[in-house]
Amino acid sequence: MGFNAVVGRPVSEYSFEPARFDEMRRGAWDINARVADMDLNGVYASVNFPSFLPGFCGQRLQTTTNDTELALATVRAWNDWHLEAWAGPYPDRIIPCQIPWLLDPELGAEEIRRNAERGFKAVTFTEAPHMLGLPSLHTGYWDPMMKACEETQTVVNLHIGSSGTSPATAPDAPPDTVGVLFFGYAMFAAVDWLYSMIPVRYPNLRLCLSEGGIGWVAGLMDRLDHMLSYHDMYGTWKGDLTPAEVLKRNFWFCAVEDPSAFVQRDRIGIENILIESDYPHCDSTWPNTQKIVKHEIGSLPAEDIRRITWQNASELYNFAVPTAVQNDPNAY
Repeated sequence: MGFNAVVGRPVSEYSFEPARFDEMRRGAWDINARVADMDLNGVYASVNFPSFLPGFCGQRLQTTTNDTELALATVRAWNDWHLEAWAGPYPDRIIPCQIPWLLDPELGAEEIRRNAERGFKAVTFTEAPHMLGLPSLHTGYWDPMMKACEETQTVVNLHIGSSGTSPATAPDAPPDTVGVLFFGYAMFAAVDWLYSMIPVRYPNLRLCLSEGGIGWVAGLMDRLDHMLSYHDMYGTWKGDLTPAEVLKRNFWFCAVEDPSAFVQRDRIGIENILIESDYPHCDSTWPNTQKIVKHEIGSLPAEDIRRITWQNASELYNFAVPTAVQNDPNAY
């Protein structure tokens, strides 16, 4: 639907209308075609999100029915399909990402552990569960699942829009404003997750904010440092590290097109920045990802380029890139 699968079409043909499979680029739904398009784009490995059908965090499979047995069965079926039919044919190219069970955190934790044993590297979670009618991050409700993610080194992916909402201005403002502000929820989510103290309670938890850009990160760190001067008034922050230090320790940020932000890479943390192509959505840089990456970071030191383009992602998701491919990207 809408901008979900428009890659390869001219912008003039983008619309909010639904599309048939035969109107989409095949890589939007066929794994063989997807990997072929990754090859065309110079992308070795990729994390893929479930997007509109189940919802970014599986919420549509769980909050639209009162039949919890059916909901759990569909969540498990989706994860089986993703692991076996989508990532399975290309285990060296697709990084398995599960959808979580949201309606019981203890069972949700069991599922995360079970899926980690099967090979899942990540879980796609909601950036703002309270917007889905679920308990907020500040309730402690999600702790069993966060503990399971920490124990299994499962990365918590927070995709923009996974709460079913996006930042907006006046109700009668043009739709462009939503697109302009899309990154805003990444910043909102980072603050909410920080002050929930979840990454303080689980210091080895890894949170990755997808499609939120990186241009706002350094500014948020400055604001977090400034707010420490009010600590005696609020008294809410706990822990030995400052909020900005926890942000740098526990969070990773994904750049699509952020040319102005890379001058702040040391402040953000060179080890905290990833590259994404957003295939097959409207923000996708496909098939020009290499050209755009070269324009944005081609002048940086080779070590920084290596970290941003693949090493950070490889380490974050514990997903190896063969030495042959490291040495020669055309090896595969």
